Amino acid sequence: MSSFAPSPSGFPSPVAPRPPGADAPPTCEVPHFAPVRVRGGWYQLRRLVRHRRRAVAVGLAVTAAALVAAGPRGDDGARGHRVAEPVRGSRAVETVSAPVRIADGATVRLLRPGDRVDVIAAEDSALGGEAQVVARGARVTKVPEPVDGVSEGGALVVLTVPRSTAARLAGASATARLAVTVW
Repeated sequence: MSSFAPSPSGFPSPVAPRPPGADAPPTCEVPHFAPVRVRGGWYQLRRLVRHRRRAVAVGLAVTAAALVAAGPRGDDGARGHRVAEPVRGSRAVETVSAPVRIADGATVRLLRPGDRVDVIAAEDSALGGEAQVVARGARVTKVPEPVDGVSEGGALVVLTVPRSTAARLAGASATARLAVTVW
């Protein structure tokens, strides 16, 4: 049986639809069953992850203990490599804070604490003097504000340098004009 009937235009047209539910299977009784309950989904996932971390930690501890137990032993029962001579600690370079007057005050305004600078001493070129680096890589500790009423040229900056460099800076500032170059 065809669901389409011929129409005057030559194209098939649908036949009147069937009542709703005519093609559905007959109803039957559903047996009774207990509801399905999902128990502790997130809790079990967190617990699994927590136990995995513990398992990894225990594994690492056992591996470390095995490596220490299997390590080389010296004649005196100590583990590890023998040292021919005791290692001498290097003497730390003692640094001091040195206040330095730089000839160009505008250059000092560019400096900030923590900057690294080279200090150059320039003697009077009319007398045949040369410029030479007095301190390399000196760290700027402080840039004090200029005091009103000071007629001296330049500006003050506090540098952290080794003690020997501080002595050279003091000597150079007495005989030459000091300038800085910023790293």
